[in-house]
Amino acid sequence: MHNASTFSNQCTWTQSHKMLRFGRPLSSSFGPFSLLVSPSKTNHFLGSGIRYRSSVMASGSTVSTEKEVVSSQDESTQKIPLPPLQVAKRLEKFKTTIFTQMSMLAIKHGAINLGQGFPNFDGPEFVKEAAIHAVKDGKNQYARGYGVPDLNAAVAARFEKDTGLVVDPEKEITVTSGCTEAIAATMLGLINPGDEVLLFAPFYDSYEATLSMAGAKIKSITLRPPDFSVPIDELKSVISKNTRAILINTPHNPTGKMFTREELSVIASLCIENDVLVFTDEVYDKLAFEMDHISMASLPGMYERTITLNSLGKTFSLTGWKIGWAIAPPHLTWGVRQAHSFLTFATSTPMQYAAATALRAPDSYYEELKTDYMAKKAILVDGLKAVGFIVYPSSGTYFVMVDHTPFGLENDVAFCEYLIKEVGVVAIPTSVFYLNPEDGKNLVRFTFCKDEETLRSAVDRMKERLSKKF
Repeated sequence: MHNASTFSNQCTWTQSHKMLRFGRPLSSSFGPFSLLVSPSKTNHFLGSGIRYRSSVMASGSTVSTEKEVVSSQDESTQKIPLPPLQVAKRLEKFKTTIFTQMSMLAIKHGAINLGQGFPNFDGPEFVKEAAIHAVKDGKNQYARGYGVPDLNAAVAARFEKDTGLVVDPEKEITVTSGCTEAIAATMLGLINPGDEVLLFAPFYDSYEATLSMAGAKIKSITLRPPDFSVPIDELKSVISKNTRAILINTPHNPTGKMFTREELSVIASLCIENDVLVFTDEVYDKLAFEMDHISMASLPGMYERTITLNSLGKTFSLTGWKIGWAIAPPHLTWGVRQAHSFLTFATSTPMQYAAATALRAPDSYYEELKTDYMAKKAILVDGLKAVGFIVYPSSGTYFVMVDHTPFGLENDVAFCEYLIKEVGVVAIPTSVFYLNPEDGKNLVRFTFCKDEETLRSAVDRMKERLSKKF
């Protein structure tokens, strides 16, 4: 503990010291800062002038334990111990997300980003105009906690059209700040410490982190190439009366797999037999290319034990709006809403009104969306095959999984770093999406939610600069 008398100089931020003294750049979302000391002024601790500089290295696990105080007169350096960064034990294993790390490298090296799944084009004008109108119409204060009535009604109508299920918009729909919050509210609201939850690996990295915050016991079942089918016998051996919930993502990120009716039916029967809840993430339901999307809640006997999670961002290319929702029967909605109330309480009001407009789009919008994405997918898939990747089928989402081993790099992280620095293209290493990273070391993920010119440029770079070793 320091007190005010410890410091006798006024400290201010400077952007001129962006390197650690041992010469390695800071690469953390906490930001690089140094302390500039002016001997002519009096220091005050924390709120009155002193700021600590902390840093997380690119690995996400190495923490700087030094603080530098630099004299503005003679630039002499005093090293004062810096308190280590603090984090709860349940989150100690999690590092800066792979998406942040890869995007930062992309900027640094001027690489084309086919890693993170956000479009580089804008959403439809009619939805943006609806948002502008809502803002100008004064819809700018807190919304009702579980959603403005217009959006809840639009979600219910869309769900009925897609699944045939009629739900009560007031009692069975909860609007959240994106699907990621819907996932968090579901897990924190319905999972107790020690509850067993099954995941299908590879999985969206938020699942494991949020389940860890809930104190869950996580088990995973690995989906393997080439078709990433569900290993039914393994599933039957793992699921039991001790299982509280199983989480399904279909269409599936990162593989592009779509769960078949046969697979979903087996999962459903096992869940009914063992009294297991189902959390189903369906944010890519409108990006289904090879087969029709099937919502788990629509299967016989499943609505009463299923929480269906979805959002606006992927379908309408408005990922920054963060509008999501959870659909569940009242006895499960209660837990979701309890958690939601103390996570964000309410979601952006004008954007909710615009989202309601979006969900009432005619079927032609969804048909055009699918046509556009199929063209983008063809550019990327054909290009990746021509470059020399082993490309696995993608039936949905805007992702493609490939085997990078023909190019001779030892693992997925090494390959993606090489791809960024030497080729100028970003992909995502998939080992971070497994409980056992070894399962994903041969695989990387590309996205095709970019304009066609960007996709062609990325393919051209890979054709010019990548060469097969095997």
